[in-house]
Amino acid sequence: MSKISNFHSKEQYEAIIHQKLNDNQLRENLQSVMQTLRKNRKNTIGSRYTNWEELRELGRKVKQNALANLPTLLERFEQNALKNGFKIHWASNAKDANEIILSLMKNNSQNVILKGKSMASEEIHLNAFLKENGINAIETDLGELIIQLIDEPPVHIVAPAIHKNRYEIGKIFEEKLNAPLESEPEKLNNIAREHLRKEFQDFKIGLSGVNFAIANEGAIWLVENEGNGRMSTTACDIHIAICGIEKVVESFEDASILDLLLVPSATGANITCYNNIIKSPRKDGELDGPKEVHIILLDNNRSKILADKHYYRALSCIRCGTCLNHCPVYDKIGGHAYLSTYPGPIGEVISPQLFGLDNCAPMLNLCSLCERCSEVCPVKIPLASLIRDLRSEKAGEGRGGIIGYHNTHRNKIEKQSFAIFRNLATSGVKWRLLIWQIRIFGKYGNIFGSLIPGLKNWLSCRSYPHLDATLHSKVKNLKGVIYE
Repeated sequence: MSKISNFHSKEQYEAIIHQKLNDNQLRENLQSVMQTLRKNRKNTIGSRYTNWEELRELGRKVKQNALANLPTLLERFEQNALKNGFKIHWASNAKDANEIILSLMKNNSQNVILKGKSMASEEIHLNAFLKENGINAIETDLGELIIQLIDEPPVHIVAPAIHKNRYEIGKIFEEKLNAPLESEPEKLNNIAREHLRKEFQDFKIGLSGVNFAIANEGAIWLVENEGNGRMSTTACDIHIAICGIEKVVESFEDASILDLLLVPSATGANITCYNNIIKSPRKDGELDGPKEVHIILLDNNRSKILADKHYYRALSCIRCGTCLNHCPVYDKIGGHAYLSTYPGPIGEVISPQLFGLDNCAPMLNLCSLCERCSEVCPVKIPLASLIRDLRSEKAGEGRGGIIGYHNTHRNKIEKQSFAIFRNLATSGVKWRLLIWQIRIFGKYGNIFGSLIPGLKNWLSCRSYPHLDATLHSKVKNLKGVIYE
């Protein structure tokens, strides 16, 4: 699968955004799926939950409590997990995590690993790393399998292949798996099932992510809908689980609250088809389960995010993807346009902190600040506010504490533009004069906009606003409120 670079220029962002905006099939596919996911979520919450907002508040408190006590909970989880027979590995960064997995593969003389869905493995670019070292990582999640066949990264953190419709998937299976051309979902599922069954027959090592790690029990909880996750973690001899350190919570009760929020937010379902709670490797007398379970606790700059008293709230994310589903920008361009492992509103908040502000700064522009993401987040992360604050960091007006921030790399034109705007907007006389000039000369912007450098770029993806003669009078009527 393609490896996503952690650095892209503004020009690269602009190029791919224009490409996606002009991809009519992509736009149609995204609109259809997003509407369905939003409708399912709304219907499920309305019919099955008597007090959704109270549950959201409980979820917020669970995550806040876990993050406030994370060092203690991590130690407790490690102690209890070791007692249960798990093997714990600590990875400070992506390189460490990849090397741990590679060493486990080599020590067991294996060159194939079957994977359940794991965004953490995408974050560390595991597939590309293993391929470079002669190891084949096979995706077993249906969506992940589809995009692996065409060498693409996931377009969504929950549904990796929603940018492809069933006809496109049928062609992919025909070309890549030599399957008959089909378009019915049941037949497409059968093709994938038959293909993967051969891989599951004699594999030795499986890999998964972790939805919740329970400190009091030393157990991990995985949710899924296809059964491939259960196969990847129980039919193998060795199970490797990659767990971001922020996934640790205190108790099963806490994890249950988050699970109740996760499932309807992600897909609009009442419950997932499979809840895999793993507390130990295979015990004597048991007929299935791995002989070894290795849990990799991944930091990768999460501890730095946790140390920031403002941005740490982003670590509350339970990876439901509902902020993507409700984002008016995401559903026009899709996840690939963000050029990051994590797209959408949550991606705009965590990517600059995980991979460096300078590396991801342009993606912060992919937000209309409509606040939908904050309104629907099941654990009440103030995503829009955090995006706005990160924009301040990007413009050099913040505290400068984000990793990868270099003062010399600031956009000078952007900084000067905002300085001019601030000068005009904080002076009543200058602001009214500006509005008067817009009323008189603004109409010519629609005619000559394509010749004016700054306005030309702005109009490349926006419609020119309608300016009428009432604009000045409206502002004049407000001047007593605003300025006097």
